[in-house]
Amino acid sequence: MEDIKKRIAHIKFWNGLFQVVGLLSTFVGLVLLFTLMADLFTDGAPRLSYKFFTSFPSRFAEEAGILSAWVGSCLVLLVTACAAIPLGVAAGIYLEEYASKNRLTDLIEINIANLAGVPSIVYGLLALGLFVYFFEFGESILTGGLALALLILPMVIMATRESIRAIPNSIREASYAMGATKWQTVKWHVLPYSTGGVLTGIIIGLSRAIGETAPIITVGALTFIAFLPTPPVSSDFPFISFKWLFDPFTVMPIQMFNWVSRPQKEFQLNAAAAGIVLMGMTLLMNGVAIYIRYKFRKKIKW
Repeated sequence: MEDIKKRIAHIKFWNGLFQVVGLLSTFVGLVLLFTLMADLFTDGAPRLSYKFFTSFPSRFAEEAGILSAWVGSCLVLLVTACAAIPLGVAAGIYLEEYASKNRLTDLIEINIANLAGVPSIVYGLLALGLFVYFFEFGESILTGGLALALLILPMVIMATRESIRAIPNSIREASYAMGATKWQTVKWHVLPYSTGGVLTGIIIGLSRAIGETAPIITVGALTFIAFLPTPPVSSDFPFISFKWLFDPFTVMPIQMFNWVSRPQKEFQLNAAAAGIVLMGMTLLMNGVAIYIRYKFRKKIKW
């Protein structure tokens, strides 16, 4: 009896110690993050203004802005989302719900997991050879978006598969018992319940893509650009233009790198302000994902 009490006390001691260490680790991380964010806002907040958002880069720090950078980031991210999300979600659904479990699918799963850890510069080199030289898309928004789509595609596939795998089989069996087909079960039951996890994986992937620099530099993004891409709306029939896909571009991380590399303190303050904007864009994407998850869950509940 005495040995059991000692054993219980020993377990409680190590449990308490682990909780303290975990709490301290979390606290240290939060303090460091808060300190970095406070320093960033202290330096960059005074530079945030309407002019900063609507001005092109300039050799004069006071007149420089991020118009071409944030527009380029939005367009590149749009191409990335349009390419990676449908392909990644479809691949995840197929591998989890339709593909047979054999050596081929095991090999595919291993390769997808390995691709998620490949350095981003490798995807840039792949995009340079495939999209710039082979398909001759040039150093364009389309090339940059497809390069980032390759980067986040494994993450989207893995997130989709994990979310679908978490759905209990009883839901599928109940659907089959009511006479539903495989696709009807996936469409009306599996996908709605797994939407939250799928969206989380997509947003994590897009959040990584919006801050990537190496693949974008590799495919030829400009460090200084004083014009905007071609407008997507045209005055001629069919009133929609896709010429902007093949225009040169820059993005927020490259603009920030360009300013940070300059010795003048004013340009470094501009980089801090651009960092605040980049964080705001990321938080906005997460907010949209949370809202969409809430709407889906509310719909499922009722």
